[in-house]
Amino acid sequence: MHDTPDDGWRRSHLGRLLGHASRRFDDRVLHLMAHDADAPLALSRLAARGQIGAAHIHITRHLALQGSRLTELAAVAGMTKQAMGDLVTQCEAWGLVLREPDPADARARLVRFTPDGLAWLQAFRAAVDQAEAEFRAEVGEAVATVVTMGLEAWAGPAA
Repeated sequence: MHDTPDDGWRRSHLGRLLGHASRRFDDRVLHLMAHDADAPLALSRLAARGQIGAAHIHITRHLALQGSRLTELAAVAGMTKQAMGDLVTQCEAWGLVLREPDPADARARLVRFTPDGLAWLQAFRAAVDQAEAEFRAEVGEAVATVVTMGLEAWAGPAA
C-alpha cells in the first residue's frame, strides 16, 4: 500500500480563492448591470444574455476617460494588443466605444467611450458599489476592511 499525497491544498490555496472571489464579484457586477434601468438598454440586454462578460469589463475598468491608445489599454488590462483589439472591435459594434484620431499623433488612434459607453460606465460604478456593499454585509465590516487593506498592500502601486 502506498501513501497518497494530500492534494486538498489545490482547492484551497490563495490563488484559487482569489480567482473564485474575482469571478463571483464580476458575475455579480454583470448581473446588476444587466438589470440597471439607467444602463443603455442594448448593453443591458447583451449582459442579460451573457454576451458581455468579464473580458469586456477590462475595457470598462481600464479605459481612460480622455481615451486610451490600444497598446496602453492592453497593457493596463494585462492582455495582448490583438486580444484587446478584438474586444474593442466588439464594443465598438455595440456602441460602447469608438476609435478616433489621436490629436497628439496622426498615425495613432484613441479608443474613447461613446455617450452610451459613459452611461454604461456609470452603471458599472453603481454595480461595483452595490457588489462591494453586499460583500461587506456578507463577511462583516471588519473582515472586509482587512481583506481590502491586505489586497491593496499586496497588489502594490500598479493596482
